[in-house]
Amino acid sequence: MPISLVIIIGLAIVLTILLSRTRWGGHVYAVGGNAEAARRAGINVKLIQLSCFMMCSTVAAVGGLMLASYSGGVNNVTGGNQTLLFAVGAAVIGGTSLFGGKGRIFDAIIGGTVVATIANGMGLMNQPDSRKYIVTGLVLLVAASVDAISRRRATASGRV
Repeated sequence: MPISLVIIIGLAIVLTILLSRTRWGGHVYAVGGNAEAARRAGINVKLIQLSCFMMCSTVAAVGGLMLASYSGGVNNVTGGNQTLLFAVGAAVIGGTSLFGGKGRIFDAIIGGTVVATIANGMGLMNQPDSRKYIVTGLVLLVAASVDAISRRRATASGRV
């Protein structure tokens, strides 16, 4: 078993516990759902946002170290062309709401697996990069549309 898989599983477990079983995790979801309501509930919104940025930066640094160790080195263009598309695609395809307040770590991992499968599968079929971007973008568009429609229906029925 590669060490990177152990690191990813460990990070997923730690982050899931932090988000689902701690007061900080509840505050993160509250701020993500409605920052003004969270502020009125007595949550220090700026501190929660800062801690989330710090957590994201730490996870990004671990990912960068894993990429550098996998490829044997990096330069100024390493991973720059599709990183944002894959990151947003993984989150949205995994079910994280673009409107905030909803999402889980394991869902994002599933979304990342779907995005990686699309890119890897199309690469194995010798498809050009432009087609990979189109297919990934279409899957992202469908996922975002489903999220918007389900959010609209939930709001109309009074569930949110």
